[in-house]
Amino acid sequence: MTDQEPLIPRHGGYRKLKSFQIAQLVYDVTVRFCDRYISPKSRTHDQMVQAARSGVQNIAEGSQASGTSKKMEMKLTNVARASLEELRLDYEDYLRQRGLALWKPDYPALTRFKEKRCATLEEVRAWVQEERRRTDEHGRTRAGTEDAINDEASVPVGDSPCQFAPSSAFIANAALSLLNLCCYLLDRQLAAQADAFERDGGFTERLYGRRQSRKRGG
Repeated sequence: MTDQEPLIPRHGGYRKLKSFQIAQLVYDVTVRFCDRYISPKSRTHDQMVQAARSGVQNIAEGSQASGTSKKMEMKLTNVARASLEELRLDYEDYLRQRGLALWKPDYPALTRFKEKRCATLEEVRAWVQEERRRTDEHGRTRAGTEDAINDEASVPVGDSPCQFAPSSAFIANAALSLLNLCCYLLDRQLAAQADAFERDGGFTERLYGRRQSRKRGG
């Protein structure tokens, strides 16, 4: 490290992180989902919202802390990853306990969702509305549609695949798809942070190097 290099490097650019953007969308979706489908008197309601919020806040806090503590950055990023894993289990539990299908990655409706690359809650809601029009008045997949032909792409619940598709099932599966991507990105983020810390050290090492450099020059 040279004296020209900043002691505290650039940090805090979390808003540009794809993991932060997706986690923020998951938070918005989860707040909406819980307000509509989970009783406000249930502990699950608060736990899901808080887990989603924790994911967002800890990504941001970790990025901000990285200037003076790479260890804290990794710790907070890992907290974010753990919170989103907890939320992922909550969505899976919601589907399982209500006999709703957990869609496989190649399920047609889920494939269309991923292709849209939704960035806002309104875009997710528009996708749900589009998919609902593909079902009949009873919530069943319309005969002859791609989804009906490919029902085997859904995960069986009990002895047979779920035949009904309420809006909550679409939103829960969409949230799970976003969570899968966000957790994958956070895993890569953690690996990159660990490599950088092992290679370059943290604030303590930079401060020591700066002091040693000044002693040699002074």
